[in-house]
Amino acid sequence: MRHACLALLLTFWAALASAFEIEESRSYPAPGSPELRILSTADADVFEPIIKAFQALHPISITYDVASSAQVMQALYDEEARYDLAISSAMDLQTKLANDGLAQRYSSDATATLPPWAKWRDQIFAFTQEPAVLVLNADAFKDLPLPKNRAGLIALLRDHPQVFDGRIGTYDVRVSGLGYLFATQDSRNTESFWRLTEVMGRLNTRLYCCSGEMIDAVARGELALAYNVLGSYAQARLADTPGIVIVEMDDFVSVMLRTALIPQTAQAPQAAGLMIDFLASMRNRPDLVAATGLPPVVNGAGADESVIRPIRLGPGLLVFLDRLRRDTFLRSWVSSIEQN
Repeated sequence: MRHACLALLLTFWAALASAFEIEESRSYPAPGSPELRILSTADADVFEPIIKAFQALHPISITYDVASSAQVMQALYDEEARYDLAISSAMDLQTKLANDGLAQRYSSDATATLPPWAKWRDQIFAFTQEPAVLVLNADAFKDLPLPKNRAGLIALLRDHPQVFDGRIGTYDVRVSGLGYLFATQDSRNTESFWRLTEVMGRLNTRLYCCSGEMIDAVARGELALAYNVLGSYAQARLADTPGIVIVEMDDFVSVMLRTALIPQTAQAPQAAGLMIDFLASMRNRPDLVAATGLPPVVNGAGADESVIRPIRLGPGLLVFLDRLRRDTFLRSWVSSIEQN
């Protein structure tokens, strides 16, 4: 039975249902037209300040639909859903959409100010840079040292199984596009990735779809730690969530670029372009950075790669989307993380 389920999960491009699934939908009416339809992986609460600030400049009605990165891909790649803007944390899936001819080109004075590494072929535009971090429960670590790097984390988990058994969280990379991106980048950056995955598997690690659920579980004390959580979401929770600790590892920190593109099916590409311009200029709006917790793209970011490892836009991201390469990676990951 387990092998049958795994075979189904490994069929990445197979439709998950008769139609893609929307987790949340919000409408922001305005007297202007046309309507701007956005499909996004960013939580509605996080993105709402951006929408309201944008509408103060451009009175355009907006529909904001939230879906997982895999569902965004299904909507645009398989079902040709009509959205004007696609926003995703899964840089590799956005790159595939553009590479396969499903994104429109766009250029403006605002996008011209983006660093070269924050855009690709005038089709994909980054507007945030967000690190992958460890989120720890302070009570669980009151008698333990905080891990500083992956080697230290492996040693800590091995030495204290009674603390961590069933209390580690990470992405289920079979269903999370961002989780898959972070995992494949880890495997490129360090040989310790597979050792860490095997140790986590022996400790009955819990698997999640998204960062928010992992942060909640750490805050409640259900998890002692969560691995590869989006640092922006964790930082946003610090002010009102006592007892969580954020650790950026000193061996390397993967940095994801949250990106936007205009699908070929867009009905209001001009309105979508206005939103891209607004997002590209977020570094000039510290009020929005503070309200959303999303760190903006800034010139010079990513220059020092001794520890900070920005994930680069471009065809290199397509390597692990090759069907055979993906299936092989997932088989190895499943055998490591699910050992019972």
